Amino acid sequence: MKFERYGIGIAKGMALTFKHLFRAPITVQYPEEKLAVSRRIRGNELVWFLDKCTGCATCAKACPQGNIEIVTHVGDENNYVVDKFEVDTGRCMFCGLCVEACPYDALAMGRSYERAQYRRGDVILNKEQLQMSDIRQPSGYARPKIEATLPRQNLLVYWDKKKGGQKLRWLSLSKKRGRGV
Repeated sequence: MKFERYGIGIAKGMALTFKHLFRAPITVQYPEEKLAVSRRIRGNELVWFLDKCTGCATCAKACPQGNIEIVTHVGDENNYVVDKFEVDTGRCMFCGLCVEACPYDALAMGRSYERAQYRRGDVILNKEQLQMSDIRQPSGYARPKIEATLPRQNLLVYWDKKKGGQKLRWLSLSKKRGRGV
């Protein structure tokens, strides 16, 4: 009697193993091949637009941890000129409150998620390092105008035969699946 109970379970497990053995892989070789991330990702970086910033320090006031430091002086045309704009990304929890609080859309979340550093001083970014570049691109988080220009996320669910990529195959659901039988 015990052999029948265990024998059927082993046969079901081996059948499932052989079913997946001849299936196309759905994994991505990560360091060499990367998928496009979501348009509204809150990556671990901030992008600062110098031309839009007025130095109002609303983003610094909205930061719950006080990671943003802004030093300004009054310019010739009775406006603020930003002397110092620093963000401590080592302490930042990337909540996005500073981005949402900025009334002039001068701050945006970045799209990158690979920003690890070996030294503590390298995670404190100044205004030159925060500006947009080829490496530092803004995300569409809380910025619908930027989101419309970004490419669509290429998850395996959005597979298209003409565009290529990898196809995701779904397993059929059985009645006994998930019941521990």
